[in-house]
Amino acid sequence: MKGPLFYSKILLFGEYGIIKDSKGLSIPYNFYNGALKVDENPSKAATASNQSLKAFADYLSQINPQLVTFDLEKLKSDVNSGMYFDSSIPQGYGVGSSGALVAAIYDKYANHKITVLENLTRDKLIKLKTIFSEMESFFHGKSSGLDPLNSYLSLPILIKSKNDIEATGIPAQKAEGKGAVFLLDSGIVGETAPMVGIFMESMKNEGFRSMLKEQFIKHTDACVDDFLKGDIKSLFKNTKQLSKIVLNNFKPMIPTEFHELWKKGIETNDYYLKLCGSGGGGYILGFTENFDRAKEALKGQKLEVVYNF
Repeated sequence: MKGPLFYSKILLFGEYGIIKDSKGLSIPYNFYNGALKVDENPSKAATASNQSLKAFADYLSQINPQLVTFDLEKLKSDVNSGMYFDSSIPQGYGVGSSGALVAAIYDKYANHKITVLENLTRDKLIKLKTIFSEMESFFHGKSSGLDPLNSYLSLPILIKSKNDIEATGIPAQKAEGKGAVFLLDSGIVGETAPMVGIFMESMKNEGFRSMLKEQFIKHTDACVDDFLKGDIKSLFKNTKQLSKIVLNNFKPMIPTEFHELWKKGIETNDYYLKLCGSGGGGYILGFTENFDRAKEALKGQKLEVVYNF
């Protein structure tokens, strides 16, 4: 038995900002995916995933039934038969490994589920995001619900504010384009909860709060608008500012060994780096107007192109 595939995602813009009502833009990343599966001879990873699903099934029975209910009997019976989440999505890398799992469980076991095929009004999207936020909190302690939403719909999602989201179109990629959005593999597994904890602690500081509002959110919103309009010149101007702001104010979220590379990108304009998800490890997102030049400047690093300009 193998269920439908659910893909990883990349939050291009909006990490941390969306907690405080900035805009955000999240896109599916089809390079990685996962599906629910039962095997005759499960591997060690499959057995570990199965154990985690047991705990998740118990957690789902406590969710407010007015929000969502599940066929728990069927879920528990499948879990007891050895069902696990077979996934190529790296965990702790900021590309939505738990989001894809949440989407797969909702798709298979939710009663009266909202489907991708119906007319997805704003209210339905908000309801789905709320359900997914509750479900994914099992993994992170606090979740926006955005990763599972992206994985479930497999569409780019534009976040205008906490209560205003829509599925959106993004400019078509240019196969021959020199510019690129890419992933840089830090080689370190990141953990979301501690990073969010550091952010929430920083939010108690008035200087940090005003930096967030006056600089971070301002440039995040501008990047989202520029990207959707295809205004590449303005996009790179704003991404550079964003990269600077993150280096100066979100240092704990950037693995120490990448501080110099981060700074080098800003100084040379060969590339600009930003957080991919909560940071602390996993992938780092890169933006460049010339990928060949960025590749040369980042020699020895593992890079993966996500989108071509």
